[in-house]
Amino acid sequence: MSQLTNHQQYQQQINDFLAKQLDNLTVNDEKLLAAMRYGLLIGGKRMRPYLAYITGESLGAEQTDINAIAAALECIHAYSLLHDDLPAMDDDDLRRGKPTCHKAFDEATAILAGDALQTLAFDILANHTFSEKIQPKQIVLIQKLVTASGYQGMCGGQALDLSATGQIIDLAQLEKLHSLKTGALLEACVLMAAECSPQVTTQEKQVFKKYAQLVGLAYQVQDDIIDITSSEEELGKPKGSDLAANKSTYPALLGLQGAQDKAENLFQQALQALSCLPYNTQSLAEFATFIIKRSH
Repeated sequence: MSQLTNHQQYQQQINDFLAKQLDNLTVNDEKLLAAMRYGLLIGGKRMRPYLAYITGESLGAEQTDINAIAAALECIHAYSLLHDDLPAMDDDDLRRGKPTCHKAFDEATAILAGDALQTLAFDILANHTFSEKIQPKQIVLIQKLVTASGYQGMCGGQALDLSATGQIIDLAQLEKLHSLKTGALLEACVLMAAECSPQVTTQEKQVFKKYAQLVGLAYQVQDDIIDITSSEEELGKPKGSDLAANKSTYPALLGLQGAQDKAENLFQQALQALSCLPYNTQSLAEFATFIIKRSH
Protein backbone atom coordinates (compact mmCIF):
# COMPACT_ATOMS: atom_id res chain seq x y z
CA MET A 1 0.00 0.00 0.00
CA SER A 2 1.18 3.50 -0.77
CA GLN A 3 2.68 5.38 2.19
CA LEU A 4 1.51 8.86 3.10
CA THR A 5 4.18 11.38 4.11
CA ASN A 6 3.72 12.68 7.67
CA HIS A 7 0.42 10.81 7.99
CA GLN A 8 1.01 9.63 11.54
CA GLN A 9 2.17 13.10 12.59
CA TYR A 10 -0.96 14.76 11.23
CA GLN A 11 -3.15 11.96 12.56
CA GLN A 12 -1.82 12.55 16.08
CA GLN A 13 -2.08 16.32 15.62
CA ILE A 14 -5.77 16.23 14.73
CA ASN A 15 -6.55 13.62 17.39
CA ASP A 16 -5.00 15.85 20.05
CA PHE A 17 -6.83 18.92 18.75
CA LEU A 18 -10.18 17.11 18.66
CA ALA A 19 -9.71 15.66 22.14
CA LYS A 20 -8.98 19.16 23.43
CA GLN A 21 -12.21 20.49 21.87
CA LEU A 22 -14.20 17.86 23.74
CA ASP A 23 -12.27 18.41 26.97
CA ASN A 24 -13.11 22.11 26.82
CA LEU A 25 -16.87 21.47 26.75
CA THR A 26 -18.83 22.11 29.92
CA VAL A 27 -20.19 18.75 31.07
CA ASN A 28 -23.98 18.66 30.99
CA ASP A 29 -25.02 15.12 30.14
CA GLU A 30 -22.12 12.72 30.69
CA LYS A 31 -23.62 9.97 28.53
CA LEU A 32 -24.00 12.27 25.52
CA LEU A 33 -20.45 13.57 25.87
CA ALA A 34 -19.18 9.98 26.12
CA ALA A 35 -21.04 9.11 22.91
CA MET A 36 -19.58 12.17 21.16
CA ARG A 37 -16.11 11.12 22.26
CA TYR A 38 -16.77 7.55 21.12
CA GLY A 39 -17.96 8.70 17.69
CA LEU A 40 -15.18 11.22 17.17
CA LEU A 41 -12.16 9.47 18.69
CA ILE A 42 -12.95 5.80 18.00
CA GLY A 43 -10.20 5.71 15.38
CA GLY A 44 -10.00 6.08 11.63
CA LYS A 45 -7.35 7.12 9.14
CA ARG A 46 -8.29 10.84 9.33
CA MET A 47 -8.12 11.13 5.55
CA ARG A 48 -10.09 14.40 5.40
CA PRO A 49 -7.91 16.22 7.94
CA TYR A 50 -4.82 14.80 6.25
CA LEU A 51 -5.95 16.14 2.88
CA ALA A 52 -6.50 19.58 4.41
CA TYR A 53 -3.08 19.51 6.07
CA ILE A 54 -1.14 18.53 2.95
CA THR A 55 -3.01 21.08 0.83
CA GLY A 56 -2.16 23.78 3.34
CA GLU A 57 1.42 22.54 3.48
CA SER A 58 1.79 22.79 -0.31
CA LEU A 59 0.55 26.39 -0.19
CA GLY A 60 2.49 27.58 2.85
CA ALA A 61 -0.59 28.01 5.06
CA GLU A 62 -0.30 28.34 8.84
CA GLN A 63 -0.73 25.02 10.69
CA THR A 64 -2.82 26.68 13.40
CA ASP A 65 -5.33 27.76 10.75
CA ILE A 66 -5.50 24.29 9.19
CA ASN A 67 -6.04 22.69 12.62
CA ALA A 68 -9.46 24.32 12.89
CA ILE A 69 -10.43 23.40 9.32
CA ALA A 70 -9.28 19.81 9.74
CA ALA A 71 -11.16 19.48 13.03
CA ALA A 72 -14.39 20.94 11.65
CA LEU A 73 -14.27 18.59 8.66
CA GLU A 74 -13.67 15.54 10.85
CA CYS A 75 -16.54 16.51 13.16
CA ILE A 76 -18.86 16.61 10.15
CA HIS A 77 -17.55 13.29 8.90
CA ALA A 78 -17.93 11.66 12.33
CA TYR A 79 -21.49 12.93 12.73
CA SER A 80 -22.39 11.59 9.29
CA LEU A 81 -21.08 8.13 10.21
CA LEU A 82 -23.07 8.05 13.46
CA HIS A 83 -26.24 8.84 11.54
CA ASP A 84 -25.42 6.62 8.54
CA ASP A 85 -25.05 3.61 10.82
CA LEU A 86 -28.52 4.02 12.36
CA PRO A 87 -31.26 1.44 11.63
CA ALA A 88 -33.19 4.06 9.65
CA MET A 89 -30.19 4.53 7.34
CA ASP A 90 -27.60 1.81 6.66
CA ASP A 91 -28.38 -0.23 9.80
CA ASP A 92 -24.77 -1.21 10.53
CA ASP A 93 -23.60 -2.92 13.73
CA LEU A 94 -19.86 -2.41 13.21
CA ARG A 95 -17.72 0.61 12.44
CA ARG A 96 -13.93 0.29 12.29
CA GLY A 97 -14.24 -3.13 13.86
CA LYS A 98 -16.11 -1.84 16.90
CA PRO A 99 -19.82 -1.57 17.77
CA THR A 100 -21.48 1.40 16.10
CA CYS A 101 -22.49 4.26 18.38
CA HIS A 102 -26.15 3.25 18.59
CA LYS A 103 -25.05 -0.25 19.60
CA ALA A 104 -22.52 0.96 22.16
CA PHE A 105 -25.07 3.42 23.60
CA ASP A 106 -28.59 3.61 22.12
CA GLU A 107 -30.29 5.11 19.08
CA ALA A 108 -31.46 8.34 20.71
CA THR A 109 -28.00 9.04 22.15
CA ALA A 110 -26.33 8.30 18.79
CA ILE A 111 -28.66 10.76 17.05
CA LEU A 112 -27.95 13.46 19.63
CA ALA A 113 -24.21 12.76 19.50
CA GLY A 114 -24.28 13.23 15.73
CA ASP A 115 -26.24 16.46 16.10
CA ALA A 116 -23.80 17.75 18.70
CA LEU A 117 -20.74 16.89 16.59
CA GLN A 118 -22.26 18.71 13.62
CA THR A 119 -22.73 21.89 15.64
CA LEU A 120 -19.26 21.46 17.16
CA ALA A 121 -17.81 21.70 13.65
CA PHE A 122 -19.27 25.16 13.15
CA ASP A 123 -18.44 26.15 16.73
CA ILE A 124 -14.77 25.42 15.99
CA LEU A 125 -14.74 27.50 12.80
CA ALA A 126 -16.68 30.38 14.35
CA ASN A 127 -14.58 30.67 17.52
CA HIS A 128 -11.08 29.62 16.48
CA THR A 129 -8.42 32.33 16.58
CA PHE A 130 -7.28 32.35 12.97
CA SER A 131 -4.13 34.19 11.86
CA GLU A 132 -4.66 37.84 11.10
CA LYS A 133 -4.70 37.48 7.29
CA ILE A 134 -7.26 34.68 7.45
CA GLN A 135 -9.70 36.26 9.91
CA PRO A 136 -11.55 38.18 7.13
CA LYS A 137 -12.14 34.82 5.40
CA GLN A 138 -13.68 33.14 8.43
CA ILE A 139 -17.22 33.48 7.10
CA VAL A 140 -16.07 32.09 3.73
CA LEU A 141 -14.73 28.99 5.48
CA ILE A 142 -18.05 28.51 7.28
CA GLN A 143 -19.95 28.99 4.01
CA LYS A 144 -17.83 26.33 2.28
CA LEU A 145 -18.49 23.84 5.05
CA VAL A 146 -22.21 24.60 4.94
CA THR A 147 -22.30 23.90 1.20
CA ALA A 148 -20.27 20.71 1.52
CA SER A 149 -22.19 19.21 4.41
CA GLY A 150 -25.81 20.27 3.88
CA TYR A 151 -28.54 19.79 1.30
CA GLN A 152 -26.24 20.83 -1.58
CA GLY A 153 -23.56 18.41 -0.44
CA MET A 154 -23.26 15.41 1.83
CA CYS A 155 -26.84 15.32 3.18
CA GLY A 156 -28.27 15.71 -0.30
CA GLY A 157 -26.06 12.89 -1.52
CA GLN A 158 -27.16 10.63 1.33
CA ALA A 159 -30.80 11.32 0.43
CA LEU A 160 -30.09 10.35 -3.19
CA ASP A 161 -28.35 7.21 -1.93
CA LEU A 162 -31.36 6.20 0.16
CA SER A 163 -33.80 6.82 -2.68
CA ALA A 164 -31.61 4.82 -5.09
CA THR A 165 -31.52 1.76 -2.82
CA GLY A 166 -33.27 -1.09 -4.57
CA GLN A 167 -33.48 0.97 -7.78
CA ILE A 168 -31.53 0.72 -11.01
CA ILE A 169 -29.68 3.97 -11.67
CA ASP A 170 -27.26 4.82 -14.45
CA LEU A 171 -23.61 5.85 -14.19
CA ALA A 172 -24.34 9.60 -14.40
CA GLN A 173 -26.81 9.36 -11.52
CA LEU A 174 -24.36 7.31 -9.46
CA GLU A 175 -21.59 9.85 -10.03
CA LYS A 176 -23.87 12.73 -9.02
CA LEU A 177 -24.88 10.84 -5.88
CA HIS A 178 -21.28 10.27 -4.83
CA SER A 179 -20.03 13.71 -5.88
CA LEU A 180 -22.39 15.01 -3.20
CA LYS A 181 -22.29 12.27 -0.58
CA THR A 182 -18.51 11.71 -0.55
CA GLY A 183 -16.89 14.18 -2.93
CA ALA A 184 -18.28 17.43 -1.53
CA LEU A 185 -16.54 17.05 1.83
CA LEU A 186 -13.24 15.98 0.23
CA GLU A 187 -13.50 18.99 -2.07
CA ALA A 188 -14.02 21.21 0.97
CA CYS A 189 -10.82 19.82 2.52
CA VAL A 190 -8.83 21.20 -0.39
CA LEU A 191 -10.71 24.44 -1.01
CA MET A 192 -10.96 25.47 2.65
CA ALA A 193 -7.23 24.88 3.08
CA ALA A 194 -6.56 26.89 -0.09
CA GLU A 195 -8.44 29.83 1.45
CA CYS A 196 -5.77 29.92 4.15
CA SER A 197 -3.04 30.74 1.64
CA PRO A 198 -2.50 34.36 0.60
CA GLN A 199 -0.67 33.33 -2.58
CA VAL A 200 -3.10 31.00 -4.37
CA THR A 201 -4.95 32.55 -7.32
CA THR A 202 -8.57 32.10 -8.35
CA GLN A 203 -7.47 30.08 -11.39
CA GLU A 204 -5.29 27.84 -9.23
CA LYS A 205 -8.21 27.25 -6.86
CA GLN A 206 -10.16 25.90 -9.82
CA VAL A 207 -7.36 23.41 -10.53
CA PHE A 208 -7.33 22.35 -6.88
CA LYS A 209 -11.10 21.93 -7.10
CA LYS A 210 -10.79 19.70 -10.18
CA TYR A 211 -8.16 17.58 -8.43
CA ALA A 212 -10.40 17.22 -5.38
CA GLN A 213 -13.42 16.25 -7.48
CA LEU A 214 -11.44 13.56 -9.29
CA VAL A 215 -9.96 12.19 -6.07
CA GLY A 216 -13.36 12.28 -4.39
CA LEU A 217 -14.90 10.18 -7.14
CA ALA A 218 -11.91 7.80 -7.19
CA TYR A 219 -12.30 7.41 -3.42
CA GLN A 220 -15.86 6.15 -3.85
CA VAL A 221 -15.07 3.90 -6.81
CA GLN A 222 -12.31 2.27 -4.75
CA ASP A 223 -14.65 2.01 -1.75
CA ASP A 224 -17.07 0.02 -3.90
CA ILE A 225 -14.25 -2.18 -5.15
CA ILE A 226 -12.85 -3.03 -1.72
CA ASP A 227 -16.36 -3.69 -0.39
CA ILE A 228 -16.30 -6.88 -2.45
CA THR A 229 -12.57 -7.66 -2.66
CA SER A 230 -11.38 -7.13 0.94
CA SER A 231 -12.00 -9.26 4.02
CA GLU A 232 -14.34 -8.36 6.85
CA GLU A 233 -11.27 -8.03 9.09
CA GLU A 234 -9.73 -5.44 6.75
CA LEU A 235 -13.00 -3.56 6.31
CA GLY A 236 -14.03 -3.51 9.96
CA LYS A 237 -17.59 -4.28 8.81
CA PRO A 238 -19.36 -7.08 6.91
CA LYS A 239 -17.94 -7.76 3.44
CA GLY A 240 -20.28 -6.90 0.57
CA SER A 241 -22.52 -4.79 2.79
CA ASP A 242 -23.42 -2.40 -0.04
CA LEU A 243 -24.48 -5.23 -2.34
CA ALA A 244 -26.39 -6.88 0.50
CA ALA A 245 -28.23 -3.60 1.02
CA ASN A 246 -29.16 -3.61 -2.69
CA LYS A 247 -27.26 -0.41 -3.45
CA SER A 248 -25.94 0.63 -6.83
CA THR A 249 -22.15 0.40 -7.01
CA TYR A 250 -19.51 0.92 -9.69
CA PRO A 251 -18.63 -2.80 -9.90
CA ALA A 252 -22.33 -3.59 -10.25
CA LEU A 253 -22.66 -1.15 -13.17
CA LEU A 254 -19.26 -1.57 -14.80
CA GLY A 255 -18.06 -4.96 -13.61
CA LEU A 256 -15.05 -5.30 -11.30
CA GLN A 257 -12.48 -4.72 -14.06
CA GLY A 258 -14.45 -1.78 -15.42
CA ALA A 259 -14.57 -0.20 -11.97
CA GLN A 260 -10.84 -0.72 -11.53
CA ASP A 261 -10.19 0.87 -14.93
CA LYS A 262 -12.35 3.84 -13.96
CA ALA A 263 -10.45 4.33 -10.71
CA GLU A 264 -7.16 4.29 -12.62
CA ASN A 265 -8.47 6.81 -15.16
CA LEU A 266 -9.62 9.18 -12.42
CA PHE A 267 -6.24 8.82 -10.74
CA GLN A 268 -4.36 9.76 -13.91
CA GLN A 269 -6.61 12.78 -14.44
CA ALA A 270 -5.96 13.91 -10.87
CA LEU A 271 -2.20 13.71 -11.40
CA GLN A 272 -2.56 15.67 -14.63
CA ALA A 273 -4.42 18.42 -12.79
CA LEU A 274 -1.66 18.65 -10.18
CA SER A 275 0.96 19.00 -12.91
CA CYS A 276 -0.61 22.35 -13.83
CA LEU A 277 0.12 23.86 -10.40
CA PRO A 278 3.33 25.78 -9.55
CA TYR A 279 3.61 24.24 -6.07
CA ASN A 280 5.15 21.17 -4.47
CA THR A 281 2.20 18.81 -4.77
CA GLN A 282 4.06 15.55 -4.13
CA SER A 283 1.99 14.78 -1.02
CA LEU A 284 -1.23 15.39 -2.93
CA ALA A 285 -0.04 12.99 -5.64
CA GLU A 286 0.77 10.43 -2.92
CA PHE A 287 -2.72 10.90 -1.51
CA ALA A 288 -4.30 10.16 -4.88
CA THR A 289 -2.11 7.05 -5.17
CA PHE A 290 -3.13 5.90 -1.71
CA ILE A 291 -6.83 6.28 -2.58
CA ILE A 292 -6.74 3.78 -5.44
CA LYS A 293 -4.21 1.38 -3.87
CA ARG A 294 -5.83 0.96 -0.45
CA SER A 295 -7.54 -2.29 0.50
CA HIS A 296 -9.68 -0.96 3.37
